This record gives sequence, C-alpha cells and structure tokens, in this order.
Amino acid sequence: MPRHPSAAPRAQQTASLFAALGDRTRLRLAASLCGHGPMSIKRLTAGTQVTRQAVTKHLRLMEQAGLVRATRHGRESVWELEPERLEDARRCLDDISHQWADALERLKHFVERSPTPRL
Repeated sequence: MPRHPSAAPRAQQTASLFAALGDRTRLRLAASLCGHGPMSIKRLTAGTQVTRQAVTKHLRLMEQAGLVRATRHGRESVWELEPERLEDARRCLDDISHQWADALERLKHFVERSPTPRL
C-alpha cells in the first residue's frame, strides 16, 4: 500500500525505468550513449549484430521510459541519454539500500537483546 498518493505513479515510473534497463541490448545502448554522447542509429549499430530496426524498437521503449530522447538532424535521428532518469534509478537503489541497512540493523538489535536459549 503506498504511503502517500504520489507513491503509486512514482513506483510505476521507476518500474518502467528499470524494465528499460533490464534488457542486455538496451543496457548496452544506454552505456554507449552515456560514454559517447548523442549518437545516430547507424553509429549505435556499428560493429554489432543488432539490426537498425531492432535498435530503433529498443530506443522507442527507452524513450517511453524517459531514458532517452531523439532529435532530428536532417533525415537522421540522433539519440541521447536523459541523465536525470539514471539519477532517478540511482536514488531508488540508494533508498532500497538504506532500507535494507535499517532492517538489518533492527534485526541485529533484536537478536542481541533476545534472551539466550537454554539447551
């Protein structure tokens, strides 16, 4: 159950982001865009076995998640990463990490305060 009304849409947005990054090809595309800056589909497919059509399909899914955006340069689309969305993913993973750390700390205190069982 969400803690507040805005939690459900935020969870959906975060889920779509991780779904977009959860595929090997899309993760490779994100890494390429992160490392090399804006690129055309031609450049993104150079040296790979992935077709331009397949890359376009992956980029469109990533675009729906807000992870990339395209701009037209003549007849060609140039794709670039939206770094804010990667920052959203990092923040989400940090939140989960802190929640786990807190839960483990509570468990540690519980175990340390529990009476020792007699055998």
